[in-house]
Amino acid sequence: MSSPLARAFRQLSLVTVFLACLFSLPARGELVWTPGTGWRMEGGVLSGLIGDEANNALELMNRARRAEEQGNDRTAMRAYDRVSKRYVNSVYGPEAVYRLARLRLANRQYFKAFEAFQIIVSRYPNTPRFNEVVGEQYRIASALMDGARNRTWGWLPGFRNRDQAIRYFEQVIINAPYSDYAPLALMNVARAHQRLGNDIEAIDALDRMINFYPQSILTPDAYLKLAETHASLVDGPEYDQASTREAITYFEDFIILFPSDTSVANAERGLTSMKEVLAESKMTIAEFYFKRRSNFRAARVFYNEAITAFPDSAIAERARSELVKIDEAEANRAARAESASGSPRRKFLGLF
Repeated sequence: MSSPLARAFRQLSLVTVFLACLFSLPARGELVWTPGTGWRMEGGVLSGLIGDEANNALELMNRARRAEEQGNDRTAMRAYDRVSKRYVNSVYGPEAVYRLARLRLANRQYFKAFEAFQIIVSRYPNTPRFNEVVGEQYRIASALMDGARNRTWGWLPGFRNRDQAIRYFEQVIINAPYSDYAPLALMNVARAHQRLGNDIEAIDALDRMINFYPQSILTPDAYLKLAETHASLVDGPEYDQASTREAITYFEDFIILFPSDTSVANAERGLTSMKEVLAESKMTIAEFYFKRRSNFRAARVFYNEAITAFPDSAIAERARSELVKIDEAEANRAARAESASGSPRRKFLGLF
C-alpha cells in the first residue's frame, strides 16, 4: 500500500501531464486550400464560428478562392472583403485580408493593398506572416517612391505620390522598429525628402537613423549623407555658418568612426571644402573690423579664429599676414598718440 505522499506525487504528475497536453494543443491550426475540397482546417484548428455562420463563411471563402484561381480578381476581392468584415475573429479573417491584399497589390491598387496589409499587422499581430506583410508594405512604399502610380479600380492610373511613400515608410518603422526594414525605411525617407527638396526633413530622418540604429550597416552611409546634406545648405562665407559647422562635425565623425570605409576620400574632400568656407567667413568679418572700423581687437579675434578653423591652409597664412599688419597699425596708432600728447600747446592770442 502506497503512502499518502506517494499518492499525492502521482496525482500531481498526472495533473502536470494533463496541463502540458492541454496547452500543447494548437488553439488554431492551419487553413489549407485544395482545388478539389476547397478550404479545410487542419491541426485541430477551430473556425471560431458555429452553425450557419460557419457554413456561410466557408462558402464565401471557397467562392473567393475559385474566382481567384479563374483570374476573376474583382469577384474574388469582393468576396474576401466581405469575409474580412463579417468574420473578423474567425480563422478565415486573417486569410481573407491577406489574400485581398495580395490581389490588390497584383492589380496595382497600392493604397488599398497597403491598408489591407496594415489591417493584418494591427488586427492579427501574432500572424506567422508578420515579416512577409511588413516586407510587402516596404516594397509598396519603395515602388511609390520610384514613381509607381496607384490604380483606381485596378485600371485608372493616378498621379505619382512620393509623399504617400514617405508616410508608408514611416508606418513600416512604427510596425517593425527592430526589423531589418526599419533602417532601410529611414534611409528611404531621407532620400525621398531630398528628392522633394525637403532638406530639413531629410536631416531629421538621417539623424534618427544614426541615433536609433548605430550598429546598422547603413549607418556609415547615413553619417556621410547627413554631412553632405548640411553642406548643401551652405550659401557661402558671407552667410550664417551653422550648416557649415554641422557638416564639419559629421564629416569628422564619419572619418573617425569609419576610417576603413571606401568613401573616406569623399568625406575628406567635403571636410576640406567646409573648413575653407568657415575660415573664409572669419576672414570676411575680420577684414570688416580691420579695414572699415579700425577695430583692431575684434579683427585680431576673427583672424585667429580663421587660423583655428583651418590651420594648414592658404587662408591661415593670409590671416597671419593680416595679424602682422594689425600689429603695425597698432604701433603706428600708439606712436601718433604719444606724439600728440608730447607736443606744446598753442597760445591763444598770446594770453595763455
